[in-house]
Amino acid sequence: MKFAAIADVHGNLLALDAVLADIARRGISRIVNLGDLLSGPLWPAETADRLRALNLPTIRGNHERQLLTLPREEMGLSDQYTINAISNDHVAWLTTLPVTLALYDDVFLCHGTPQDDLTYFLEEVTEEGVRAASLETVTARAIGCDAPLILCGHTHIARQFRLDDGRFIVNPGSVGLPAYSDDAPYPHAMEAGTPHARYAIITGLTGVEHILVDYDWEAAACQAARHHRLDWATALKTGRV
Repeated sequence: MKFAAIADVHGNLLALDAVLADIARRGISRIVNLGDLLSGPLWPAETADRLRALNLPTIRGNHERQLLTLPREEMGLSDQYTINAISNDHVAWLTTLPVTLALYDDVFLCHGTPQDDLTYFLEEVTEEGVRAASLETVTARAIGCDAPLILCGHTHIARQFRLDDGRFIVNPGSVGLPAYSDDAPYPHAMEAGTPHARYAIITGLTGVEHILVDYDWEAAACQAARHHRLDWATALKTGRV
């Protein structure tokens, strides 16, 4: 079993196309997508068209849930831009995506954790900042999911973690947005540190290779700036906030 895992594209079509090309160059035909597909000030409709055509095993992220459930006036800026840019057909497609997905009998896909699309699986946020989660914390978050390989996204940080019972948890990092800030549960920043698009190659149940891909992040940053999102422009160009 060998496949690629992508997550958190966030409407960054340029990064997505670069990652897809890199995956194809390596001769990998299977790809799974861990959610947060479209939201952001970039190319949400075009990204939706590209992903729909691929028909990959794909789950919803928290942004898909927000697009489908929140009134527009309660959405954040990224979701507001996206819901106004995509079509009713795109929205209908999002409704078909599952929240989690079991594949190959031994691979489980979730966005945050198996129970919650907003909880960080492999990180902890404290008043002092972000750190790798403890074994006890990750084990508790994995309760109820017995798959030997669990794939997650949401934090945009590439990371892997092995539990004492052998279960392996992998976050491939973000294809489309290498950094962001958030206020919950405490103000914090998630920063990959470089502007590259990221994904992971999974081999068997224990092998993972984290891949960084060059693409035209300056063009992506210009697109964000055109839509008055200088925060995104900075993150796209630097991998920092």
